[in-house]
Amino acid sequence: MKTEKYRREYNPHGGLTEDNVSEDPFEQFEQWFSDATDAGIDLPDAMTLATATVDGIPSARMVVLRGFDSNGFCFYTDYDSQKGRELSVNPHAAIVFYWRELDRQVRITGIVEKMSPTESDAYFESRPTSSQLAVWTERQSIVISGRDYLIENYQKAEQQFTDENIPRPLHWGGYLLIPDMFEFWQGCPSRLHDRLCYRLVEDNWDITRISP
Repeated sequence: MKTEKYRREYNPHGGLTEDNVSEDPFEQFEQWFSDATDAGIDLPDAMTLATATVDGIPSARMVVLRGFDSNGFCFYTDYDSQKGRELSVNPHAAIVFYWRELDRQVRITGIVEKMSPTESDAYFESRPTSSQLAVWTERQSIVISGRDYLIENYQKAEQQFTDENIPRPLHWGGYLLIPDMFEFWQGCPSRLHDRLCYRLVEDNWDITRISP
């Protein structure tokens, strides 16, 4: 199957220059995230999370960003899932955001740490009941006999927690990616894209331009 028919020209969006970006990559990300939200992009918080085994064998999947600040970017998952197991032996990871309507991409790399039980509890309590029950139903990445397995476990969880608050299971919680690199990519006509890279050097962010 050939895919040349999907080729398209990138729209001019004003470009990305050293003069029009923030010196702080977190502030720059916040601005671009707000732009994506204001543009009505569906699921602006969807991101690719790439992890690797201790031997460097990579894996990637889509997850949902559940918050960010100057400390890092957080997401939640089963600690025993493939990504959880990989992060336990190799905490280096990368996340990627792609907002097609704005021809923008952001790559971020860094070290991932578990969030505190208190933070994970607070987020779990904010989830809809159905989502809380789902965490008790599924154990990510394990082999199961079929969809009936999930339905039966969900029903068991409903019966178990009928008259009480649903606690967070200990196998599930939050992670925080603490960045050491950001790359902001702005698509431009004629494939002359703008790529600005922030790297953390002795507690300061160094900005360089990279060839597209």
